[in-house]
Amino acid sequence: MKSHIQHVKFLLNKGRLFRFLFGIVLTMIFALAGYGLNEVPGFHYVGPLACAMFLAILYRQLWGYPEAVRSGIEFSAKKILRGAIVLYGLKLNMDDVIHHGLGLLLRDVGTVVFAILFTVWLAKRFKADASLSLLLGIGTGVCGAAAIAAVSPILKSDDEDTAIGVGLIALVGTVFAILFTVLRPWLPLTDIQYGIWSGISLHEIAHVALAAAPAGQDALAMALLAKLGRVFLLIPLSFILMYWMKRTGKMRTGTKVESPWFLIGFIAASILGSYVFGKYIVVSPKLMNELSQLTTFMLTMAMVGMGLNVSFKTLREKAMLPLLVLSITSIILVGLTFVTV
Repeated sequence: MKSHIQHVKFLLNKGRLFRFLFGIVLTMIFALAGYGLNEVPGFHYVGPLACAMFLAILYRQLWGYPEAVRSGIEFSAKKILRGAIVLYGLKLNMDDVIHHGLGLLLRDVGTVVFAILFTVWLAKRFKADASLSLLLGIGTGVCGAAAIAAVSPILKSDDEDTAIGVGLIALVGTVFAILFTVLRPWLPLTDIQYGIWSGISLHEIAHVALAAAPAGQDALAMALLAKLGRVFLLIPLSFILMYWMKRTGKMRTGTKVESPWFLIGFIAASILGSYVFGKYIVVSPKLMNELSQLTTFMLTMAMVGMGLNVSFKTLREKAMLPLLVLSITSIILVGLTFVTV
């Protein structure tokens, strides 16, 4: 009898493990499908992350949430997400920001402060969802989807808000990046000025690269340097948000702020990429590129896990006003940064 019970427990545990692993594999399949959709003309402007999340949201509406494999999906949405944020730190070259981009960093501070405060203020005026609007303000000011993903655990945002925020940032940022490339020939800016403007105003690193590349290598270099300054500001912003959450009592009674190991990992990866790789440890550009691709893929898997939590009904009820707030904030930010370049 005892051996029979042990056998049953083994089968149950084996079943749980299988469902857990299949949930992770499912997010991988959606991520790969997102990369495939990204190759379709028109969708490449949006990027694989948003494409994969769109497919996940569509699946949820047609067939519902795959409850049987929830544990694996949640692992992708939470644990793999944090791992991706750590690896994302390798994209940030602190040395370049500190030694070559201090002037740009001051402009970046202005972008971050304005985007967050104005978005929150405008959301109150429009009675838009406060939690989602805050995420959008942070995504607009800092570095798009990566910033939203990094701060959502700190702010205790639910997966649905995080997924909607990422989708809206991808949509609006893509539209603005395309408009930048269309308007560039008629703008009274030098290539360097245009690069700076792109770097301090557009949402994602991919959006900045898309907009600045047509202006040449010098413009692209300045744009990415300006953008890296905003990524750098994710570090102090995250600690400010943790302090704010504690100070304002936003945490539920009896709960604690989650240990920000992923943020510490992000800082460590940034230091590693800035001061160790290439100086004390030889790392080939090919390996760094592969790590960058792995980071994007992991982030895409995480967004699939979050996208499976989103319903079209919620999008209609919750996302329209924040989308309006995001669009207005982005327009004013682009205008203000243009006149200050």
